[in-house]
Amino acid sequence: MMNLSRRKFVQTAATSAIAANALLSKAGASDSTASKTVKVAAIGCGGRSNRDIPNFIKACDMLGLKAEFVALADAFEDKAFEQADKYEIDRSRCIVGWDSYQKVAESDAEFVMLITPPVFRPKHLETLVEAGKHVLMQKPVAVDAPGCRKVIEAGERAKKKGLAILAGTQRRHTVGYMENAAKIENGAIGEILGGTVSWNGTVPWIWERQKGWSDADYLARNWLNWYQMSGDHLGEQHVHNIDVANWYLGRTPQSAIGFGGRARRETGNNYDFFSLDLDYGNGVHIHSQCRQISGTYPRVGEFFRGTKGEVQGGGKLKGVDVSIPKFDVMDKDGNVQELLDWIQSARSGNPINEARQIAESTATAIMGRYAAYTGKFVRFSDLMANPKSEFYDLKVSIQPEHFEKGIVALPPENEVPVPGDGKEIRRRV
Repeated sequence: MMNLSRRKFVQTAATSAIAANALLSKAGASDSTASKTVKVAAIGCGGRSNRDIPNFIKACDMLGLKAEFVALADAFEDKAFEQADKYEIDRSRCIVGWDSYQKVAESDAEFVMLITPPVFRPKHLETLVEAGKHVLMQKPVAVDAPGCRKVIEAGERAKKKGLAILAGTQRRHTVGYMENAAKIENGAIGEILGGTVSWNGTVPWIWERQKGWSDADYLARNWLNWYQMSGDHLGEQHVHNIDVANWYLGRTPQSAIGFGGRARRETGNNYDFFSLDLDYGNGVHIHSQCRQISGTYPRVGEFFRGTKGEVQGGGKLKGVDVSIPKFDVMDKDGNVQELLDWIQSARSGNPINEARQIAESTATAIMGRYAAYTGKFVRFSDLMANPKSEFYDLKVSIQPEHFEKGIVALPPENEVPVPGDGKEIRRRV
């Protein structure tokens, strides 16, 4: 697969922001050809919806529009009803079931927020693009290589249909990161020589299994802690930082080696920590580290050193003074600004499309996960371009269709991959 140049990556961010700024002048003006009502649906009413739903409403308000939720879909009735009651949406608009995404695709929603566990996202995105919806898909967008490639394919179809596809990588819509990306492109720190990306924190949450829950129920409610559902925290959480590395460098890494392990987690089958060497070619190596262990030092961010300076993610940059375009944003919170960019780009007829970039950052995380789980040297091309590779068609054991068919079987709990013998071995922890 051909990687995008750094210039292309930075231009994409700048173009998105500049286009959004141009649209701001139109937002408050009367427009007889565009509806002031924005019909939207959410698929997935769990924790992340507590941020995305109110942020979408806020973004519409800021643009002089009114958000109308035509559907709240979830596998579980209690989750859908909880969000409906919180935002005064009639419960009749709740759709419940593993196939609820199909009913959303058939609805009159113009925008759809895809906030399901990552394992579902490629299939759901494919269905929604076919139905002609503008889609926000939260990160990561897949848990295996076939899923990443499916997202890229759906993104290309979305381009032909004129659909706006947004990924939940809000750093790309945060002014500090956009400014530093532009400065790097213009030589502020010279050529990047190496760096570190990290997300070290704690386990966000755990759902203990309750009486009466099926295997499917337990996996979906406790999805964060199962790699088949989440892609492990290397993908589910640390993908933000990995995405910044790909963005600032303008390319994906060529390969990964690394390790990880399990120390204290008492649910699911995720690792507690990962340490990876991401080789970007030309002698450039990025150390990727992430950890979810309570009581440990928290560090989340990115650092890159170049031939002429250094930069702290979206923060302080030491280097050469350069001129960059001004990034005027409506909201300093990238979580809100990305929704503003999404809505405005779709309504303007110049839709943003972040499918490929987030699929490639997700694939980078999956490459690292495979390297740590197996102990092998794994190439990016093994996932994305080499059908002869053992990783190219490797799928997690649980797929979306298993939920819809009622054939989900719970993997052994607290048994994790152990590297070393060329095949997946597990041990109980």
